[in-house]
Amino acid sequence: MKIEKALESCGLNQRESQIYLALLQIGPSPVQKIAQKSGFPRSTVYEILDELAKKSFVSGYLKKKIKYYNAEEPSNIVALAQNKVTIIKNVLPELEALSGKSRNRPTVRFYQGREQMRIVLDEILKEADELCAFSVAEDLLNVLGDYHTEFLRKRIKNRIPLRIILRDSATARERQRLGPQQLRTVKLMSNKYEFHGLMYIWKNKFAMFSLANDFVAVVTESKELADIEKAKFNNLWNLL
Repeated sequence: MKIEKALESCGLNQRESQIYLALLQIGPSPVQKIAQKSGFPRSTVYEILDELAKKSFVSGYLKKKIKYYNAEEPSNIVALAQNKVTIIKNVLPELEALSGKSRNRPTVRFYQGREQMRIVLDEILKEADELCAFSVAEDLLNVLGDYHTEFLRKRIKNRIPLRIILRDSATARERQRLGPQQLRTVKLMSNKYEFHGLMYIWKNKFAMFSLANDFVAVVTESKELADIEKAKFNNLWNLL
């Protein structure tokens, strides 16, 4: 369900999303009515409502000694999220100054799921002036799908050239053919090597994406380590 996916991206799990949507539909209600609407046991509903209250998605009040719960209006949730972003933006210079103190040490960040992978792709588009990559064409198109299509469009718009090594296949050869009009130079490696993933190298960073069973991205920031990955990539590039 598209609405539930959107709520999950805002920090709610599946059960919290279902309870919030049920409460949004029936209006201010006691726990018993919410349990009937959602199909969850009352004890479970109590626990979930407590979590939703902590996340500012619901509020409660007493009416004739019975506690009622009310779903926060969606527009108020959006306003709250925007306010949180504004607060972070206001202290962004101080946060960046603190992170700058340890920039000489490598940093590693982990991201889980396709939605969080998009955070890494947006970071690349914001920072890169050129890209090196290593991947499987079918993974880019079939697994990342719309995310990769959007990434491609924005990369071309931002004039970011790409050199990419792809495992040989009909799809990879088509990417190679379309390369000149999409700011992409492709070289092909033997298809006898089986793997599923993607690696981008830019500036002092490189990101590795797992595209098989787990959707995980690992971003490493270190000039020395990025230089090693660039050297390995360029050596393979020159050999192909």
